Amino acid sequence: MKLTDRLLKIASLVTKGKKVADIGTDHGYIPVYLLNKGDIDYAILADVNKGPLENAKKEVRHNGLMDKVDLRLGSGIEVLEKNEVDEIIIAGMGGILISELLEAKKEVAHSLDKLILQPMQAQNELRKYLLNNGYEILDEVLVKEDFRLYEIIIAKYTSKNTQVEDEIFYEVGKKLIENKDPLLNEFIDKKIFMYNSIIKKIEDKTGENINKKIKESKISIEKLEKLK
Repeated sequence: MKLTDRLLKIASLVTKGKKVADIGTDHGYIPVYLLNKGDIDYAILADVNKGPLENAKKEVRHNGLMDKVDLRLGSGIEVLEKNEVDEIIIAGMGGILISELLEAKKEVAHSLDKLILQPMQAQNELRKYLLNNGYEILDEVLVKEDFRLYEIIIAKYTSKNTQVEDEIFYEVGKKLIENKDPLLNEFIDKKIFMYNSIIKKIEDKTGENINKKIKESKISIEKLEKLK
């Protein structure tokens, strides 16, 4: 089985020998890949929709792994009991939805050794939620697939909130800067381009909100430039 670069990177972050749950598993590619490699012995594959779970079941059966997985239909981590797994993967969902899934069953979210989270949008909202709700961001990585950059956040509940000195660090994770992620400059440039596009789109319009938006965008560009 050949995984895409994004899925391969997520799979590489799972700790060998741990029990894993893949939430929103879709075709079950990551746990199947890890089970085939012998990196893990057991996985829970969960999805809120029957179709994707059926796809995952076919993939598991095709690989002869039915005795090593548990397939569960349901929303987020509500399908899990405390201490059933050590680590969870939640990938390919929006950052706000991921926050809501963690909030929906805190006793499970708080008991995990590691959360591997790959939000598709609202990444800043997810960081904000994690850091203000007792989670520590242990690491962050960027991965490029086709022309898109994906952000992967590794977190764990520690019960301590983390203050960020500037809101810009909700947008660009501190770990990416500390690690000098090879894709960091490209990532920042994309954000700067986005803010410049916003300015271009509205600069010939007038009004208090327009002026505020332009000012905020310029401040963000300034802050982003300093992170490079």
